[in-house]
Amino acid sequence: MIILKSFRLFLILMLLTGIIYPLGIMTAAKMLFHDHSCGSMVTRNGMPVGSALLAQKFETERYFHPRPSACDFATIPSGAGNQGATSKALTQSVRERASKLLASHALPLTASIPADLLLASGSGLDPHISPEAMDFQLEMVARARNLNPEKRARLRKLARELIESPQFGIFGEPRVNVLLLNLALDDL
Repeated sequence: MIILKSFRLFLILMLLTGIIYPLGIMTAAKMLFHDHSCGSMVTRNGMPVGSALLAQKFETERYFHPRPSACDFATIPSGAGNQGATSKALTQSVRERASKLLASHALPLTASIPADLLLASGSGLDPHISPEAMDFQLEMVARARNLNPEKRARLRKLARELIESPQFGIFGEPRVNVLLLNLALDDL
């Protein structure tokens, strides 16, 4: 008798917490926050090109680059490299990134590089860079696309317009979504 009651309770709880509740939450999310519940997909000509919430790898100099990723932008094993400030591996990877950036930007070894272009984000999937990192890459992108002075000025203006303010005016720092910037760049 006790086993039968336990089994009934199990079925009721399974139905309630495993089916009704998840379906209810999913339905509410789709109705109230459709874009967010579907992954904040960005589409171009009706085709998805990425998510506004996840970084993507851009390697060519014709595009702005996101922060480095410890997980190579893979969503399943996402995470940080877990290397502390005294880590030799971290120091070596920062040096390699710095020399690669300086070479691709044709800058002297004494040039200052924004930290977010040298250090990976906590998740390895941060879609944003700082306005300073965007400014650092502007000349590289303009040179790779052979932009004339007029188009370079338009690129600078466009880049400035895409800077997002801190959330609610207080949380976070000003930032730029790299995917949205690169899509706007293609439209330029």
